[in-house]
Amino acid sequence: MSYIPHSQKEIKEMLNFLGISSPDELFIDIPKELILKKELNLPRPLSEWELISEVKKTASKNINLEDCASFLGAGLYRHFIPQVVSSLTSRGEFYTAYTPYQAEISQGILQSIYEFQSLICMLLEMDTANASLYDGPTSLVEGVILTLNFTKRAKILISKGVHPEYRKILKTYLAKRAEIIEVPLKDGITDLNFVKDKLSADSAALIVQNPNFLGIIEEGEPLAEIAKSKGALFLVCINEAMSLGLIKPPSLYGANLVVGEAQSLGLPISFGGPTLGFIAAEEKLLRLIPGRIVGETIDIEGRRGFVLTLQAREQHIRRGKAASNICTNEALCALACTIYLSLLGKQGLRKAAELNFQKAHYLFEQISKLKNYLIPFKGIFFNEFTVSAPVNPLKINSYLREHRIIGGYNLSADYPEIKLDIPE
Repeated sequence: MSYIPHSQKEIKEMLNFLGISSPDELFIDIPKELILKKELNLPRPLSEWELISEVKKTASKNINLEDCASFLGAGLYRHFIPQVVSSLTSRGEFYTAYTPYQAEISQGILQSIYEFQSLICMLLEMDTANASLYDGPTSLVEGVILTLNFTKRAKILISKGVHPEYRKILKTYLAKRAEIIEVPLKDGITDLNFVKDKLSADSAALIVQNPNFLGIIEEGEPLAEIAKSKGALFLVCINEAMSLGLIKPPSLYGANLVVGEAQSLGLPISFGGPTLGFIAAEEKLLRLIPGRIVGETIDIEGRRGFVLTLQAREQHIRRGKAASNICTNEALCALACTIYLSLLGKQGLRKAAELNFQKAHYLFEQISKLKNYLIPFKGIFFNEFTVSAPVNPLKINSYLREHRIIGGYNLSADYPEIKLDIPE
Protein backbone atom coordinates (compact mmCIF):
# COMPACT_ATOMS: atom_id res chain seq x y z
CA MET A 1 0.00 0.00 0.00
CA SER A 2 1.16 3.54 -0.70
CA TYR A 3 2.28 5.60 2.28
CA ILE A 4 0.26 8.83 2.37
CA PRO A 5 0.94 11.01 5.45
CA HIS A 6 -2.00 12.60 7.23
CA SER A 7 -2.56 16.32 6.90
CA GLN A 8 -2.66 18.55 9.97
CA LYS A 9 -6.42 18.91 9.51
CA GLU A 10 -6.89 15.12 9.51
CA ILE A 11 -4.71 14.72 12.60
CA LYS A 12 -6.74 17.39 14.43
CA GLU A 13 -10.02 15.65 13.51
CA MET A 14 -8.73 12.31 14.83
CA LEU A 15 -7.48 13.85 18.08
CA ASN A 16 -10.83 15.58 18.63
CA PHE A 17 -12.67 12.32 18.00
CA LEU A 18 -10.47 10.53 20.57
CA GLY A 19 -10.79 13.37 23.07
CA ILE A 20 -7.05 14.06 23.37
CA SER A 21 -4.94 17.09 22.55
CA SER A 22 -1.72 15.51 21.25
CA PRO A 23 -0.55 12.24 19.58
CA ASP A 24 1.84 11.90 22.54
CA GLU A 25 -1.15 11.06 24.75
CA LEU A 26 -1.58 7.82 22.77
CA PHE A 27 1.63 6.60 24.46
CA ILE A 28 0.88 7.74 28.00
CA ASP A 29 1.17 4.20 29.38
CA ILE A 30 4.81 3.92 28.32
CA PRO A 31 7.24 4.84 31.15
CA LYS A 32 8.80 8.23 30.49
CA GLU A 33 12.34 6.92 30.92
CA LEU A 34 11.80 4.61 27.95
CA ILE A 35 10.67 7.36 25.59
CA LEU A 36 13.34 8.71 23.24
CA LYS A 37 13.70 12.46 23.72
CA LYS A 38 16.02 13.18 20.81
CA GLU A 39 16.09 12.67 17.08
CA LEU A 40 17.02 9.21 15.77
CA ASN A 41 20.62 8.94 14.61
CA LEU A 42 19.80 8.31 10.96
CA PRO A 43 21.57 9.36 7.75
CA ARG A 44 20.18 12.41 5.98
CA PRO A 45 17.19 11.85 3.69
CA LEU A 46 18.00 11.02 0.06
CA SER A 47 16.36 12.18 -3.12
CA GLU A 48 14.87 9.52 -5.39
CA TRP A 49 17.89 9.65 -7.72
CA GLU A 50 20.33 9.37 -4.79
CA LEU A 51 18.36 6.49 -3.27
CA ILE A 52 18.36 4.48 -6.50
CA SER A 53 22.09 5.07 -6.86
CA GLU A 54 22.72 3.93 -3.27
CA VAL A 55 20.62 0.77 -3.67
CA LYS A 56 22.44 -0.14 -6.91
CA LYS A 57 25.79 0.40 -5.21
CA THR A 58 24.80 -1.90 -2.34
CA ALA A 59 23.34 -4.53 -4.68
CA SER A 60 26.56 -4.61 -6.73
CA LYS A 61 28.30 -6.26 -3.77
CA ASN A 62 26.29 -9.42 -4.41
CA ILE A 63 27.39 -12.11 -6.82
CA ASN A 64 24.97 -12.12 -9.74
CA LEU A 65 24.00 -15.71 -10.52
CA GLU A 66 23.38 -14.72 -14.13
CA ASP A 67 27.08 -14.22 -14.79
CA CYS A 68 28.72 -16.76 -12.50
CA ALA A 69 28.63 -20.49 -11.85
CA SER A 70 27.21 -21.97 -8.66
CA PHE A 71 27.87 -25.43 -7.20
CA LEU A 72 26.38 -24.72 -3.78
CA GLY A 73 23.12 -26.70 -3.91
CA ALA A 74 22.35 -28.02 -0.42
CA GLY A 75 18.62 -27.36 -0.60
CA LEU A 76 18.20 -24.62 -3.20
CA TYR A 77 18.93 -25.26 -6.87
CA ARG A 78 19.39 -23.03 -9.88
CA HIS A 79 17.78 -24.44 -13.00
CA PHE A 80 16.84 -22.67 -16.20
CA ILE A 81 13.34 -21.17 -15.98
CA PRO A 82 11.60 -20.36 -19.29
CA GLN A 83 10.61 -16.67 -19.54
CA VAL A 84 6.96 -17.57 -20.01
CA VAL A 85 6.78 -18.62 -16.32
CA SER A 86 7.47 -15.09 -15.04
CA SER A 87 5.41 -13.57 -17.88
CA LEU A 88 2.30 -15.47 -16.86
CA THR A 89 2.74 -15.20 -13.10
CA SER A 90 3.23 -11.42 -13.48
CA ARG A 91 -0.25 -10.94 -14.95
CA GLY A 92 -2.43 -8.76 -12.74
CA GLU A 93 -4.92 -11.50 -11.87
CA PHE A 94 -2.11 -13.69 -10.51
CA TYR A 95 0.41 -11.23 -9.15
CA THR A 96 -0.95 -11.06 -5.60
CA ALA A 97 -2.44 -14.56 -5.60
CA TYR A 98 -3.04 -16.06 -2.18
CA THR A 99 -5.44 -18.71 -0.97
CA PRO A 100 -8.89 -17.10 -1.34
CA TYR A 101 -11.12 -16.59 1.68
CA GLN A 102 -14.30 -16.16 -0.35
CA ALA A 103 -13.17 -19.19 -2.23
CA GLU A 104 -15.81 -20.11 -4.78
CA ILE A 105 -15.92 -16.62 -6.32
CA SER A 106 -12.19 -16.98 -7.11
CA GLN A 107 -12.53 -19.68 -9.75
CA GLY A 108 -9.28 -18.83 -11.54
CA ILE A 109 -7.15 -19.12 -8.40
CA LEU A 110 -9.00 -22.28 -7.33
CA GLN A 111 -8.32 -23.84 -10.72
CA SER A 112 -4.60 -23.00 -10.53
CA ILE A 113 -4.43 -24.65 -7.08
CA TYR A 114 -6.36 -27.67 -8.37
CA GLU A 115 -3.93 -28.06 -11.28
CA PHE A 116 -0.97 -27.77 -8.89
CA GLN A 117 -2.41 -30.51 -6.67
CA SER A 118 -3.03 -32.70 -9.72
CA LEU A 119 0.51 -32.28 -11.04
CA ILE A 120 2.05 -33.06 -7.64
CA CYS A 121 -0.06 -36.23 -7.43
CA MET A 122 1.04 -37.24 -10.95
CA LEU A 123 4.69 -36.49 -10.19
CA LEU A 124 4.70 -38.49 -6.94
CA GLU A 125 2.03 -41.04 -7.94
CA MET A 126 0.23 -40.34 -4.67
CA ASP A 127 -3.54 -40.26 -4.04
CA THR A 128 -3.89 -36.68 -2.82
CA ALA A 129 -1.96 -33.43 -2.34
CA ASN A 130 -2.86 -30.13 -0.72
CA ALA A 131 -2.72 -26.52 -1.94
CA SER A 132 1.03 -26.25 -1.17
CA LEU A 133 2.87 -25.06 1.96
CA TYR A 134 5.37 -22.37 2.89
CA ASP A 135 8.54 -24.32 2.17
CA GLY A 136 10.29 -27.68 2.48
CA PRO A 137 11.14 -27.51 6.21
CA THR A 138 7.61 -26.62 7.32
CA SER A 139 6.17 -29.28 5.00
CA LEU A 140 8.31 -31.82 6.87
CA VAL A 141 7.01 -30.53 10.21
CA GLU A 142 3.43 -30.76 8.94
CA GLY A 143 4.00 -34.28 7.65
CA VAL A 144 5.46 -35.48 10.94
CA ILE A 145 2.60 -33.92 12.93
CA LEU A 146 0.23 -35.82 10.65
CA THR A 147 1.99 -39.11 11.49
CA LEU A 148 1.72 -38.38 15.22
CA ASN A 149 -1.99 -37.61 14.89
CA PHE A 150 -2.68 -40.69 12.77
CA THR A 151 -0.77 -43.27 14.81
CA LYS A 152 -1.37 -41.72 18.26
CA ARG A 153 2.31 -42.40 18.95
CA ALA A 154 5.06 -40.03 20.05
CA LYS A 155 8.38 -41.34 18.70
CA ILE A 156 9.92 -40.82 15.29
CA LEU A 157 13.13 -41.95 13.60
CA ILE A 158 14.67 -39.51 11.16
CA SER A 159 17.69 -40.22 8.99
CA LYS A 160 20.72 -37.94 9.21
CA GLY A 161 20.47 -37.92 5.44
CA VAL A 162 17.63 -35.42 5.86
CA HIS A 163 18.70 -31.79 5.36
CA PRO A 164 20.36 -30.58 8.62
CA GLU A 165 18.26 -27.41 8.73
CA TYR A 166 15.05 -29.41 8.22
CA ARG A 167 16.00 -31.56 11.22
CA LYS A 168 16.72 -28.50 13.38
CA ILE A 169 13.36 -26.94 12.52
CA LEU A 170 11.59 -30.23 13.23
CA LYS A 171 13.22 -30.43 16.68
CA THR A 172 12.16 -26.85 17.40
CA TYR A 173 8.50 -27.57 16.66
CA LEU A 174 8.31 -30.98 18.32
CA ALA A 175 10.67 -30.51 21.28
CA LYS A 176 7.86 -31.07 23.80
CA ARG A 177 5.66 -33.37 21.76
CA ALA A 178 7.73 -36.24 20.39
CA GLU A 179 10.92 -38.20 20.95
CA ILE A 180 13.17 -37.73 17.94
CA ILE A 181 15.86 -40.32 17.23
CA GLU A 182 18.40 -39.55 14.50
CA VAL A 183 19.48 -42.51 12.37
CA PRO A 184 23.20 -42.38 11.43
CA LEU A 185 24.48 -42.84 7.90
CA LYS A 186 26.53 -45.81 6.82
CA ASP A 187 28.45 -45.54 3.55
CA GLY A 188 26.47 -42.38 2.81
CA ILE A 189 22.97 -43.83 3.22
CA THR A 190 20.58 -44.50 6.11
CA ASP A 191 21.87 -47.27 8.40
CA LEU A 192 19.41 -50.13 7.89
CA ASN A 193 20.58 -52.10 10.93
CA PHE A 194 20.13 -49.08 13.21
CA VAL A 195 16.57 -48.69 11.92
CA LYS A 196 15.85 -52.37 12.57
CA ASP A 197 17.16 -52.05 16.11
CA LYS A 198 15.48 -48.76 17.10
CA LEU A 199 12.16 -48.74 15.24
CA SER A 200 9.53 -50.14 17.56
CA ALA A 201 5.80 -50.57 18.06
CA ASP A 202 5.60 -47.09 19.63
CA SER A 203 7.19 -45.34 16.62
CA ALA A 204 4.96 -43.03 14.58
CA ALA A 205 7.18 -42.70 11.53
CA LEU A 206 10.46 -43.40 9.80
CA ILE A 207 11.69 -40.41 7.81
CA VAL A 208 14.28 -40.39 5.03
CA GLN A 209 15.25 -37.90 2.34
CA ASN A 210 15.67 -39.15 -1.20
CA PRO A 211 18.05 -38.26 -2.74
CA ASN A 212 19.56 -37.58 0.67
CA PHE A 213 21.52 -34.49 1.70
CA LEU A 214 24.72 -36.04 0.36
CA GLY A 215 22.99 -36.50 -2.99
CA ILE A 216 22.87 -40.31 -2.77
CA ILE A 217 19.72 -42.16 -3.78
CA GLU A 218 18.42 -44.18 -0.82
CA GLU A 219 17.14 -47.76 -1.06
CA GLY A 220 13.51 -47.15 -0.15
CA GLU A 221 11.93 -50.62 -0.24
CA PRO A 222 13.71 -52.21 2.76
CA LEU A 223 13.14 -49.08 4.85
CA ALA A 224 9.44 -49.08 4.00
CA GLU A 225 9.14 -52.76 4.92
CA ILE A 226 10.68 -52.19 8.36
CA ALA A 227 8.41 -49.20 9.03
CA LYS A 228 5.25 -51.05 8.06
CA SER A 229 6.22 -54.14 10.06
CA LYS A 230 6.00 -51.95 13.18
CA GLY A 231 2.84 -50.11 12.16
CA ALA A 232 4.76 -46.87 11.56
CA LEU A 233 4.29 -44.60 8.58
CA PHE A 234 7.08 -44.26 6.02
CA LEU A 235 7.63 -40.57 5.24
CA VAL A 236 9.87 -39.53 2.35
CA CYS A 237 11.24 -35.98 2.12
CA ILE A 238 12.34 -34.63 -1.26
CA ASN A 239 14.71 -31.67 -1.34
CA GLU A 240 15.57 -31.62 -5.05
CA ALA A 241 12.27 -32.12 -6.90
CA MET A 242 14.03 -32.18 -10.27
CA SER A 243 15.14 -35.72 -9.37
CA LEU A 244 11.53 -36.88 -9.79
CA GLY A 245 12.00 -36.61 -13.54
CA LEU A 246 14.42 -39.53 -13.40
CA ILE A 247 14.19 -41.64 -10.26
CA LYS A 248 11.31 -43.79 -9.02
CA PRO A 249 8.48 -41.87 -7.30
CA PRO A 250 8.25 -42.58 -3.54
CA SER A 251 4.86 -44.28 -3.79
CA LEU A 252 6.45 -47.11 -5.79
CA TYR A 253 8.82 -47.98 -2.95
CA GLY A 254 6.28 -47.82 -0.15
CA ALA A 255 5.92 -44.19 0.97
CA ASN A 256 2.72 -43.40 2.88
CA LEU A 257 3.47 -39.70 2.88
CA VAL A 258 5.73 -37.46 0.78
CA VAL A 259 6.80 -33.92 1.69
CA GLY A 260 9.40 -31.59 0.34
CA GLU A 261 10.57 -28.52 -1.51
CA ALA A 262 9.51 -27.69 -5.10
CA GLN A 263 11.71 -24.59 -5.55
CA SER A 264 13.72 -26.22 -8.33
CA LEU A 265 10.56 -26.54 -10.46
CA GLY A 266 10.15 -23.02 -11.76
CA LEU A 267 11.30 -20.78 -8.90
CA PRO A 268 14.57 -18.79 -8.69
CA ILE A 269 16.82 -18.96 -5.63
CA SER A 270 16.06 -15.32 -4.71
CA PHE A 271 18.40 -15.10 -1.70
CA GLY A 272 16.70 -18.12 -0.16
CA GLY A 273 13.01 -17.43 -0.71
CA PRO A 274 10.15 -17.49 -1.14
CA THR A 275 10.14 -21.19 -1.86
CA LEU A 276 7.40 -23.80 -2.12
CA GLY A 277 6.54 -26.72 0.13
CA PHE A 278 4.34 -29.64 -0.86
CA ILE A 279 2.70 -32.57 0.90
CA ALA A 280 1.07 -35.63 -0.67
CA ALA A 281 -0.38 -38.71 0.95
CA GLU A 282 -2.27 -41.96 0.64
CA GLU A 283 -6.05 -41.70 0.65
CA LYS A 284 -6.33 -43.02 4.21
CA LEU A 285 -4.51 -39.89 5.43
CA LEU A 286 -6.65 -37.46 3.44
CA ARG A 287 -8.59 -35.91 6.31
CA LEU A 288 -5.43 -35.26 8.32
CA ILE A 289 -3.62 -33.31 5.61
CA PRO A 290 -3.06 -29.71 6.75
CA GLY A 291 -4.28 -26.68 4.84
CA ARG A 292 -6.67 -26.76 1.94
CA ILE A 293 -7.63 -29.18 -0.80
CA VAL A 294 -9.41 -27.91 -3.91
CA GLY A 295 -11.85 -30.20 -5.68
CA GLU A 296 -13.57 -30.20 -9.07
CA THR A 297 -17.37 -30.26 -9.40
CA ILE A 298 -20.21 -29.02 -11.64
CA ASP A 299 -22.70 -26.26 -10.95
CA ILE A 300 -26.51 -26.48 -11.30
CA GLU A 301 -26.16 -25.74 -15.01
CA GLY A 302 -23.66 -28.57 -15.52
CA ARG A 303 -20.64 -26.31 -15.93
CA ARG A 304 -17.21 -27.29 -14.61
CA GLY A 305 -16.28 -25.53 -11.38
CA PHE A 306 -13.93 -25.66 -8.40
CA VAL A 307 -14.56 -25.61 -4.65
CA LEU A 308 -12.57 -25.83 -1.44
CA THR A 309 -13.29 -29.45 -0.58
CA LEU A 310 -11.34 -29.62 2.67
CA GLN A 311 -10.19 -26.86 5.02
CA ALA A 312 -8.54 -28.54 7.99
CA ARG A 313 -6.90 -25.46 9.46
CA GLU A 314 -7.56 -23.43 12.57
CA GLN A 315 -9.20 -20.52 10.75
CA HIS A 316 -12.11 -22.70 9.70
CA ILE A 317 -12.61 -25.23 12.49
CA ARG A 318 -11.98 -25.40 16.22
CA ARG A 319 -8.29 -25.00 16.98
CA GLY A 320 -8.15 -28.23 18.95
CA LYS A 321 -9.44 -30.19 15.97
CA ALA A 322 -7.34 -28.42 13.33
CA ALA A 323 -4.80 -30.50 11.42
CA SER A 324 -2.38 -27.60 11.78
CA ASN A 325 -2.06 -24.17 13.35
CA ILE A 326 0.87 -22.99 11.26
CA CYS A 327 0.14 -24.07 7.71
CA THR A 328 -0.65 -21.77 4.81
CA ASN A 329 0.26 -21.81 1.15
CA GLU A 330 1.95 -19.56 -1.38
CA ALA A 331 -0.38 -19.71 -4.35
CA LEU A 332 1.81 -17.55 -6.60
CA CYS A 333 4.81 -19.87 -6.11
CA ALA A 334 2.56 -22.89 -6.67
CA LEU A 335 1.31 -21.28 -9.88
CA ALA A 336 4.89 -20.82 -11.13
CA CYS A 337 5.56 -24.50 -10.43
CA THR A 338 2.33 -25.46 -12.22
CA ILE A 339 3.23 -23.44 -15.32
CA TYR A 340 6.78 -24.84 -15.33
CA LEU A 341 5.62 -28.47 -15.11
CA SER A 342 2.92 -27.88 -17.72
CA LEU A 343 5.47 -26.42 -20.13
CA LEU A 344 7.97 -29.23 -19.74
CA GLY A 345 5.53 -32.13 -19.60
CA LYS A 346 6.62 -35.67 -18.74
CA GLN A 347 9.27 -35.95 -21.45
CA GLY A 348 10.65 -32.45 -20.89
CA LEU A 349 11.05 -32.99 -17.15
CA ARG A 350 12.78 -36.31 -17.78
CA LYS A 351 15.14 -34.66 -20.26
CA ALA A 352 15.97 -31.87 -17.79
CA ALA A 353 16.63 -34.43 -15.04
CA GLU A 354 18.85 -36.48 -17.35
CA LEU A 355 20.91 -33.39 -18.18
CA ASN A 356 21.38 -32.72 -14.46
CA PHE A 357 22.38 -36.32 -13.82
CA GLN A 358 24.84 -36.45 -16.72
CA LYS A 359 26.54 -33.13 -15.96
CA ALA A 360 26.90 -33.94 -12.26
CA HIS A 361 28.51 -37.26 -13.15
CA TYR A 362 30.83 -35.54 -15.64
CA LEU A 363 32.00 -33.23 -12.83
CA PHE A 364 32.35 -36.27 -10.55
CA GLU A 365 34.63 -37.96 -13.09
CA GLN A 366 36.80 -34.86 -13.55
CA ILE A 367 37.26 -34.29 -9.81
CA SER A 368 38.05 -37.99 -9.31
CA LYS A 369 41.07 -37.53 -11.60
CA LEU A 370 42.58 -34.79 -9.41
CA LYS A 371 45.45 -35.75 -7.13
CA ASN A 372 44.41 -36.29 -3.49
CA TYR A 373 40.73 -35.45 -4.19
CA LEU A 374 38.77 -38.48 -3.03
CA ILE A 375 35.12 -39.54 -3.35
CA PRO A 376 34.25 -41.27 -0.02
CA PHE A 377 30.86 -42.70 -1.03
CA LYS A 378 30.13 -44.90 -4.02
CA GLY A 379 26.32 -44.81 -4.07
CA ILE A 380 24.34 -43.63 -7.10
CA PHE A 381 23.74 -39.90 -6.77
CA PHE A 382 21.65 -37.17 -8.34
CA ASN A 383 23.21 -33.70 -8.81
CA GLU A 384 25.26 -33.69 -5.59
CA PHE A 385 28.13 -35.81 -4.27
CA THR A 386 30.69 -35.63 -1.47
CA VAL A 387 34.36 -34.81 -2.07
CA SER A 388 37.26 -35.24 0.35
CA ALA A 389 39.73 -32.45 -0.43
CA PRO A 390 43.43 -32.00 0.50
CA VAL A 391 42.73 -28.29 1.11
CA ASN A 392 40.32 -26.76 3.59
CA PRO A 393 37.02 -26.07 1.76
CA LEU A 394 36.95 -22.49 3.08
CA LYS A 395 40.16 -21.79 1.14
CA ILE A 396 38.81 -23.57 -1.94
CA ASN A 397 35.58 -21.58 -1.89
CA SER A 398 37.43 -18.30 -1.31
CA TYR A 399 39.61 -18.98 -4.35
CA LEU A 400 36.61 -19.97 -6.47
CA ARG A 401 34.71 -16.82 -5.50
CA GLU A 402 37.58 -14.69 -6.79
CA HIS A 403 36.90 -16.36 -10.13
CA ARG A 404 33.13 -15.79 -9.92
CA ILE A 405 32.35 -19.37 -8.96
CA ILE A 406 30.29 -20.28 -5.90
CA GLY A 407 31.80 -23.47 -4.52
CA GLY A 408 30.26 -26.47 -2.80
CA TYR A 409 28.72 -26.80 0.64
CA ASN A 410 31.09 -27.42 3.57
CA LEU A 411 29.82 -30.59 5.29
CA SER A 412 32.22 -30.55 8.24
CA ALA A 413 29.96 -28.59 10.61
CA ASP A 414 26.85 -30.71 10.03
CA TYR A 415 28.56 -34.08 9.60
CA PRO A 416 31.69 -34.12 11.80
CA GLU A 417 31.51 -37.93 11.86
CA ILE A 418 32.30 -38.06 8.14
CA LYS A 419 36.10 -38.14 7.93
CA LEU A 420 37.02 -36.04 4.93
CA ASP A 421 40.76 -35.81 5.73
CA ILE A 422 40.64 -32.04 5.68
CA PRO A 423 43.73 -30.48 7.31
CA GLU A 424 43.31 -28.13 10.24
